Amino acid sequence: MERKAFTAAMALIGIWVADDAFVNREPGTNAADHLVGGLVPLALLAASAAVYPRLRPGWRAALALAWAPCAIAAGIADGVRHVAIDRFAGDDGTAILAGLAGVGLLVLGVWTLWRHRRRDERPLRRWLRRAGVAAAAAFAGVFVVMPVCFAIVTTHPARSPVSPADLGRPYEEVTLTTSDGLELDGWYVPSRNRAAVIVFPGRRGTLGHARLLARLGYGVLLIDRRGDGTSEGDGNARGWSGEPDVVAALDFLSARDDVDPQRIGGLGLSVGGELLLQTAAHDRRLAAVVSEGAGIRSIAEQMENPDAPAALRWLSPTTVETAATAVLANAFPPPGLADLVGRIAPRAVLLIRAEDGNVDEGLNEVYFDRAGEPKALWTLPSGGHTGALRADPDGYERRVVGFLDTWLLGDR
Repeated sequence: MERKAFTAAMALIGIWVADDAFVNREPGTNAADHLVGGLVPLALLAASAAVYPRLRPGWRAALALAWAPCAIAAGIADGVRHVAIDRFAGDDGTAILAGLAGVGLLVLGVWTLWRHRRRDERPLRRWLRRAGVAAAAAFAGVFVVMPVCFAIVTTHPARSPVSPADLGRPYEEVTLTTSDGLELDGWYVPSRNRAAVIVFPGRRGTLGHARLLARLGYGVLLIDRRGDGTSEGDGNARGWSGEPDVVAALDFLSARDDVDPQRIGGLGLSVGGELLLQTAAHDRRLAAVVSEGAGIRSIAEQMENPDAPAALRWLSPTTVETAATAVLANAFPPPGLADLVGRIAPRAVLLIRAEDGNVDEGLNEVYFDRAGEPKALWTLPSGGHTGALRADPDGYERRVVGFLDTWLLGDR
């Protein structure tokens, strides 16, 4: 009965993996885009089901308890959250079933441990052994299981809903096509001063920034990145594979009659700032970049983390999360930002961080040191992650708009 329960759970999780990767794919994607992300988990599930009956009780419990949070994460991220934000569609049903299988595995693992607990040891030896097992389980949970769960959530973000918005000026509905064939939807406010700014990512959390720039005469382009809003493609909360989205935005603005191609800038929040910095290192059409809240997106940034001793930076949950994300996203990690920012000069960079923002925002000090001139760093004591405009609207307009005015509207 125990073996059948475990095998049934593996089957339910496997149905979701196959459904997510090969049946109910995201618009604009094909099965080849998900070969690694689909076949590797399916192989691990099959191997787990095959080896389970041959394991000792403690290892059987460990295997069940390792799969449990991953399945629950899938059920919440790719099922419950999708339904709550949007509607019931696609692979939401199989994702929820996978989550329920995870709950079953959690019960099964605990029951197996309890049923097969040893009672013939002396108390001291028993408690020392249990303490060692607990320590090993905690280490595996923090450095292996939870990073895999984060990777599942990262590669299955819910799409942000899109509804008409007030940008202070009329905007056009636009559709961009990326170099890898995806269609991205967005809005564009035509320029009145021959300069334009890509405000990235999305058409939700960036509206205040877009209104500010549109009021001052800038052309403003808002686009849903791949896998978000109404755009095609697979979502990735870390922004992996997202550089073609920014390049498509540059192609669009460069072809506009109302925009001088040498007066295009970018304003990015969080992952949007990271992708703008990455693109600026490769595409010289970005004349100026404002990046707010950039941080860690893979082990490449973690290796530069000033808050961790150099010899121990690899000993981080980010190591396994990067590997798991690479498998699930069917993509290699992007280059490290600390190496990229130095390639942007002589184009201008403004970095913004909040001291009470995400813990990895301290990396902006590293990015600032590595960047060439002209560059600036604005550190706010409060405001939270990407909250500078709300925390200090006057200072934001003075610093950010002043920066863009200097590098996009100045004499050339």
